[in-house]
Amino acid sequence: MIDYKSEINRLKRELDVTVVAHFYQRDEVFEMADITGDSLELARKCKADSNPWVVFCGVAFMGQSVKVIAPEKRVLMPKVACCSMARMIDASYFDDTVNYMVENGIPKEDILPITYINSDATVKAKVGEMGGLVCTSSNAFKIIEKGLESCKKILFVPDRCLGQNFAISMGLKYCVIGEGECDPKEADIICFNGFCAVHQLFTLEDIEFYRNKYPDIKIAVHPECDPKIVEASDFSGSTSQLIEYISNLDPEDKVAVGTEYNLVNRMRKANTYVLSSTKPECPTMNETTLEDLYLTLKSIEDNRPINEIEVDEHTVKYANLALERMLAVK
Repeated sequence: MIDYKSEINRLKRELDVTVVAHFYQRDEVFEMADITGDSLELARKCKADSNPWVVFCGVAFMGQSVKVIAPEKRVLMPKVACCSMARMIDASYFDDTVNYMVENGIPKEDILPITYINSDATVKAKVGEMGGLVCTSSNAFKIIEKGLESCKKILFVPDRCLGQNFAISMGLKYCVIGEGECDPKEADIICFNGFCAVHQLFTLEDIEFYRNKYPDIKIAVHPECDPKIVEASDFSGSTSQLIEYISNLDPEDKVAVGTEYNLVNRMRKANTYVLSSTKPECPTMNETTLEDLYLTLKSIEDNRPINEIEVDEHTVKYANLALERMLAVK
């Protein structure tokens, strides 16, 4: 029987390869990575890394982001798993959404699209072609604020909750296409009706349960949660912001966290709870196994690489443009 950990370590020593893993990966995979972090952070670290090969443990749009930022890299994924939110919008749905706004009285040239990094490279390219930007959950406030300087209508894709939460925090009017009455002319931010299935699991009843059980407990959630959950929490922030917030709490402070299970389970062990009655585990992030990682590294050794990420030149050009516009915002 193959000792996967030993073989993975051997292949990492012998090959010019860097293994990267997102925070949401299962522990045994996460522990084998050379670089860990959130999606954009990982892409940027991969670009700065000297190895020509990247084995990315995550979901498909993350591997694409590396290829967009560093097209010279050979990027393989043990599992080309799909993010359900990213799958909710593709290039044709994006075009349909723009057309909806045009049909409702907003000229195309008066639309500024902003896409969450949790989107396919083809969507990022569409956004880039229209003069738009990418954002992350940690910089969305700053990116939207910059976008508003254009005096255009902001089209925010694909996560409605992220768009809603930042609109609320900025005192802006928003509407969600396909949810109730959505008149783009009356809104500052027009949200596509996408969402993260994991972050929809958290409920007000969960918050009430913990507040009743531990009156002084802190509630910390990701802004991909429903606005009602964010409003009822003590803190809302991106993955890295959640980690920082919780690490800075007094060890005796209790905190219930509304984000993916593997990350919460990896935080401080004492006085930290999962804000859900069910296990909020991302199924696609958890597809990658040690065997998958081993087989992917072995495919490089055997000169038969598997699951290689390819992005065409046009998509790389315009997706990268949208990313560069984001990085230029100070």
